[in-house]
Amino acid sequence: MSTSRRFLGYFFSLALLVATLAAIWQRQAVTDWWRLRNYNPPPAIAALAGNTAMTDNARHIFYVNHPALSADKQDFRTSCAFSEQTIVLGCYIGGQRGIYIYDVTDPQLDGVEQVTAAHEMLHAAYERLSDDEKQQIDAQLTEYFENELTDERIKTTIDGYRQTEPTELVNEMHSIFGTEIRSLPAGLETYYSRYFTDRSRVVSYAEAYEAVFTANKQQLDNIKKQIETTKGQLPARQQSIDAEQAALAAERDRMNSLQANGQIAEFNAAVGPYNARVQALRDQIAVYNAKVKEVNELVERYNQLALAQENLIKAIDNRL
Repeated sequence: MSTSRRFLGYFFSLALLVATLAAIWQRQAVTDWWRLRNYNPPPAIAALAGNTAMTDNARHIFYVNHPALSADKQDFRTSCAFSEQTIVLGCYIGGQRGIYIYDVTDPQLDGVEQVTAAHEMLHAAYERLSDDEKQQIDAQLTEYFENELTDERIKTTIDGYRQTEPTELVNEMHSIFGTEIRSLPAGLETYYSRYFTDRSRVVSYAEAYEAVFTANKQQLDNIKKQIETTKGQLPARQQSIDAEQAALAAERDRMNSLQANGQIAEFNAAVGPYNARVQALRDQIAVYNAKVKEVNELVERYNQLALAQENLIKAIDNRL
């Protein structure tokens, strides 16, 4: 074989290799182009991207997954295959095959959809990271969780994932930290700037709707303590009333005996103190009844708040 032919053969092989590598490298871009070629985000979806200050890169990832809002529990559950006993607000289907968001309509929970959209977009973004990038980001997320995270609610959430989805633990950290923690280490803030022009906007949504649940729970806890404290006083008050009633009955019998035996002076002397004790007993009973009324009113308030909290949970509860 001539030198020129050998050179052309090498050149052709090299070109084929380069083309193959380029095709592999560009495969995601080609797939994205195909999925976006005729796609126009619905207004509600575009609003979610805008409200959460997604960067162009983040919107691209979000839209590639054709995100869908669903208010129908059956449709949502069909799209998001989770345990029937778990409340799920959204899901990302691996392989860039879809993002589904439960449509929460209660105005008190404005922000749930925004945070869910950003959360699921970050799952899709995490999947796109190279192995080296994942290794670097995983290390930063783990370091923050183990040494700097102070939010007990989020710690509890992460520990829950440790039990239910241990293999997705860092992936969940990646979405939760980026959408629910206001201040992160500089390295992570720089990283998340890939996806948000102003990350505080999505965090504010998370804080707002979480505050609704927290405020209700705090009120319920406070009322419960008041009920327990006030109810705790009733047995001693009732015991005191019973004892005084028994003492007054005995005194009345003594006074009747004095009167029957003609001991009028002694009887008359006992009338004033007896009447004063009767009035004092009536005052005790009035206080007791007021305390009972207070407990009943507190219980009514507690039940109303508990119902409001239950309705909030129902607004996000898409279990079948």
